[in-house]
Amino acid sequence: MFNETYKLSNGSAIPKLGLGTWLIDNEQAEQAVRDAVAIGYRHIDTAQAYGNEFGVGKGIRSCGVARAELFITTKVAAEAKNYNAVKISIDESLAKLGLDYIDLLIIHSPQPWNEFREANRYFEENKEVWKALEDAYKTGKVKAIGLSNFLQDDAENILASCEIKPMVNQILAHVSNTPLELIEFCQKNDILVEAYSPIAHGAILDHAEVKAIADKYGVSVAQLSLRYDIQLGLVVIPKTANPDHMLINSKLDFVISDADMETLKNVDAIQHYGEHSFFPVFGGKMNK
Repeated sequence: MFNETYKLSNGSAIPKLGLGTWLIDNEQAEQAVRDAVAIGYRHIDTAQAYGNEFGVGKGIRSCGVARAELFITTKVAAEAKNYNAVKISIDESLAKLGLDYIDLLIIHSPQPWNEFREANRYFEENKEVWKALEDAYKTGKVKAIGLSNFLQDDAENILASCEIKPMVNQILAHVSNTPLELIEFCQKNDILVEAYSPIAHGAILDHAEVKAIADKYGVSVAQLSLRYDIQLGLVVIPKTANPDHMLINSKLDFVISDADMETLKNVDAIQHYGEHSFFPVFGGKMNK
C-alpha cells in the first residue's frame, strides 16, 4: 500500500494512505510520526489548528528517512481570512515544522469554525486566502495547494477567479456518510479528494451491516472502511498514535466487489460521533 500514489493536477505524486494527527499532542505526534515512518508511511497530515506542528516536525526530522521521500500536509487555520494573516501563518508553520517547504498546504475550512456552514460564506475572503496560497506556491514554500471542507459552491468560488486551480479538497467521507455528488464534482475538476475520519472517528466500528461485509473479506471494519474510500479514488488519512493500528490500517491488499461497494454507499447515515460529536465537522457547534 505504501508505494501506491495518486497524481495531483500539477504532476506531483501523493501517497494514497497517510497518517492523520488530529487530537494528538506534540509529544505523542513526534513518536507517532517516527513509528509510522518506520512501518512504511510516507504521508503525514497535520494542521495549524491541531497545535502539534512542532511535534510532527521533530518526528519528521528524527525519523531517519530523507525529507524528499516524505509528503507533509498542513492546513491554514480556519480563522485566517485575509492575505497577510495567511502569509504570516505559512511562515509560522514552516518554522514550527522546521522544514524548508510543505508538500501540501490547504485552507482548513471555508468559514471560521464558530461559523461553520452558517449564512456568511466568506467568498471574497477565501479568494484573498487563496491568493496567499498561490504566492507561497510560486515561491516554492509549498509544493501543492488545496482546500478542506469546501462545498461545491465554495470550490466554484475559488475556481472562478484563481490563477492556480486547487489540487485537493479534504472532506469528511466514510461508509455511511459519503458525499458522492461533491466527490464527483471535484474529480471532474481535477481536484483530488482526501477523506479525513475515514473510519468515522471510530463510530462505524460496531455497525452490524458493515461488520458482516468486513467478515466476508476476512478484514477489520477499519480496513474495509479505508479500502472503500480508496476504491472511490480518495486519499485516506486515518488518525492514530498506536503502531499496531498503523500497521493494520496499511493492510489493504483486497478488493471490495461492485455489489458490496453499492451496499456500503447506501448504509444508513451515522447520527452520532460519540464524545466528538460537538466538533463542527461532525455536525456540532463550537462555543462562540
